[in-house]
Amino acid sequence: MIITPAELEKIFGLRLDEEFNPRYNIAPSQTVPVITYLEKNNKKKLSSMKWGLVPSWAKDPSIGDRMINARSETIQEKPSFRNAFQRRRALIPASGFFEWKREGTTKNPYFIGMKEMKTFAFAGLWERWVHDNNFLETFTILTTEANELVRPIHDRMPVIMPESVYDIWLYPSTDISQIIPLLAPYPENKMQAYPISKLVNNPKNDGPEILERVG
Repeated sequence: MIITPAELEKIFGLRLDEEFNPRYNIAPSQTVPVITYLEKNNKKKLSSMKWGLVPSWAKDPSIGDRMINARSETIQEKPSFRNAFQRRRALIPASGFFEWKREGTTKNPYFIGMKEMKTFAFAGLWERWVHDNNFLETFTILTTEANELVRPIHDRMPVIMPESVYDIWLYPSTDISQIIPLLAPYPENKMQAYPISKLVNNPKNDGPEILERVG
């Protein structure tokens, strides 16, 4: 996520309570800024959460390693995601995402995002896990079938929320019948995709060179 705190506050209509730095290469299990809605305070909040959802009933938080994504088509059926889908939806601010395309005998990375590098948000779910004296807040990103831009690279893509429905998605009181139609592929004509270097394969590489076009 390469955006200033001021821009983040303006786009998502919130006030930041914590500092954060731009990130260029985020991997599962890392801590990421996540937007949720505090019903009792009637406001949105940006919190740092670990990527990989740990259900509240889990005995071992390592289950989160397998919960980095949730298929939107089965979200209401899976015990790991069902309750969060009803009451704990989230937005994950982003500047883009990475997918790897098989080309011959190798997989080459691609950057995928909005035209003009516009900031957007993934649809996510979050959970609070408490066990003994341990406390953890985690999230997962919803996925859907790929649009025409992404399909040659990968058959799935994250669910991207249009800015006009941010509040509809976040509010727990929103009827699920309004939520389901939002879990669709984002229009490809608003997006871009291009090849990048394999620097992205190492999460320790986290600078602007990650997003440079190659080839």
